[in-house]
Amino acid sequence: MSRNKPVVVLVDAYTSGKYLPPEFIALGAETVHVQSTPEFMPSMPAPDLGDYLANIVHEDVDTTVELLSKYEPVCVLAGQEPGVTLADTLSERLGVPTNGTLLSEARRDKYLMIETLRAAGLRCAEQFKSGEVADLVGWAQRAAAYPVVVKPLKSAAGDGVFICADADEVRAAAEAVLSSDTIYCETNREALVQSYLHGAEYVVDMVSYGGRRYVCGVWMYHKRLLPNGRNIYDWEHLLGADEGPAPALIDYVDRSLTALGVDYGPTHAEVILTPDGPALVEVGSRIAGNMHPGFHDACAGGNQATLTALAYLDPARFLTEYAGRRYTLRGQGVCSTTSTGLSGVVTGADQQVVAELTGLETVFGLNLKIEPGGRIRPTVDLYSSTMRIFLHGSTMDAVRRDQLRIEELKDRVYLIRPDESVPTSVSES
Repeated sequence: MSRNKPVVVLVDAYTSGKYLPPEFIALGAETVHVQSTPEFMPSMPAPDLGDYLANIVHEDVDTTVELLSKYEPVCVLAGQEPGVTLADTLSERLGVPTNGTLLSEARRDKYLMIETLRAAGLRCAEQFKSGEVADLVGWAQRAAAYPVVVKPLKSAAGDGVFICADADEVRAAAEAVLSSDTIYCETNREALVQSYLHGAEYVVDMVSYGGRRYVCGVWMYHKRLLPNGRNIYDWEHLLGADEGPAPALIDYVDRSLTALGVDYGPTHAEVILTPDGPALVEVGSRIAGNMHPGFHDACAGGNQATLTALAYLDPARFLTEYAGRRYTLRGQGVCSTTSTGLSGVVTGADQQVVAELTGLETVFGLNLKIEPGGRIRPTVDLYSSTMRIFLHGSTMDAVRRDQLRIEELKDRVYLIRPDESVPTSVSES
């Protein structure tokens, strides 16, 4: 059939993927959603299907390609991490701009990802994977100085990531990973142990089209190590594109994306600046988790969601106006992720406390991550954090002042009753 509007296909548009449909629609497109699993993943809120012409529940590639062909899509991309490999397959089969399937697994599997970078001569961690706890412990004892990192091969948001100081901690971490599923409901049949990368951690977000890239932001993470070896997110702040290590980080990520075969779409790379230079933690072929289009526009002059839509729908304009360029810092941008030690069932929010938070001078926006009826629990990773708060101000002193007040108020936001039997329901990762 011939359509009046271009059709865009999004695969697994969970969490920050929800920001993509409005941007494509604003540029005149229609959207179709592909759900890679029979049921929506319970760890994340289901996509709002009201933005889509249809939701296709994937069963096999041939059937899904046939169903999508009727819409004559102009592109297929992942809305969230679990959709990456299927989006690669579908885009390749449909003959639209694609990163292809040759390196698709390396863009999801953290072991293959790092080995691909190593083969390209890029700096990266030493590593070993196995489904046997004893083998993981043995490698840590022989091959790496402590601490080491143990984590799943295909998860995200700090899920199942442990920093281990000795063999006993490696053993406990490996057992925990191998006895669990990821946040994407995938069974961990193997675990990954890596040498610890010493240094500050940064994020580099980009959008690519035809191998040419626009840098949307370089952020510095501020994390906190818990006694149990879990490293939780506290806040991140936006650097200037030419500030400090930003140029070196941008160059390293650009080369990493080339090595991983990323020619199209948004990417979210986490990098450690070691004493020897940048080294990749991982890169996701999707938009950043801290996405808030208006916030990013305010502090960086653009955002990944809008620019992703522009790249696919008007590539000539993207290549002319954005490719090969970098964002411009506009004031101080900070994304805070609040943690908690509370436990129970959320019955609602104290609107007076919420109003005080949103009324702070530098607070640009606030996302309550737990819906009424969901369970609040002590924070161990990004998914168990309680709020995401976006701050934008003229000075870091003003932002930090408001962050201190947020810390004082954060555990007064939710109304809670004790009940350990209700599953967690989060509104955003």
